[in-house]
Amino acid sequence: MSMRIDFDPSDFNVALATSVVVFGFDGHQLVTLLATKVGEPYEGAHILPSAVIQPAEAPENVAKTILRVLTGREDWPLEQLNSFANPYRNPSGRVVNIAYYCLVRLSDELKAGLEAKGYVWVPVQKVPSMAYDHDEVLAYARERFKRRVKRRPVGFTLLPREFTLNEIQRLYECALGKKFDKRNFRRKVLKSQLLIETGNSVRSSAKAKRPSRLYMFDEKKYQTLTLKGYDIVYF
Repeated sequence: MSMRIDFDPSDFNVALATSVVVFGFDGHQLVTLLATKVGEPYEGAHILPSAVIQPAEAPENVAKTILRVLTGREDWPLEQLNSFANPYRNPSGRVVNIAYYCLVRLSDELKAGLEAKGYVWVPVQKVPSMAYDHDEVLAYARERFKRRVKRRPVGFTLLPREFTLNEIQRLYECALGKKFDKRNFRRKVLKSQLLIETGNSVRSSAKAKRPSRLYMFDEKKYQTLTLKGYDIVYF
């Protein structure tokens, strides 16, 4: 069976765009970065960081450019999500959105720089309604991240270089939307041999009876498990 796939270019008027869901972890909550729409349609509404893809540009390169403009670097873990192509998703015309999600390590400098540019970090559980279909994009990204964090130690990207066991437990609870028994979590995460004790400690609060030990992840082991994958659900 043969099929014709020829077309008349004059019959098509389609644009491409990309949006990047940027996830961070502030030590207590999983947060995502929101921008404010400039110009119509939806002026002043919340949106995901986005850009139009020009005809000669590759979608991933545009997504990396967005990250470079936002954070000063483009080598954060980035993964394509899906193409969002509802004909009526953009009132300006037919715009297909090739979306990505990214994990970044938050710092005071990064947060201050982005806030100065008008961006806001919002807990994923409290993101207000966004323009276009960006609510759908965010929901898709959250589900993808949940699947990834179950099978690969990608969550460590979100933690500071040195972190407490409380912080890593809180991160996985936020990512997976469930609570873990503290004793069992610590026993199993230490058994994974992903962590290295740094010898440093920090007092998590004025009420803390004693300082908490600080750990860092074993980068060699991390790279192996990131490529091979393993079941982290037991955390």
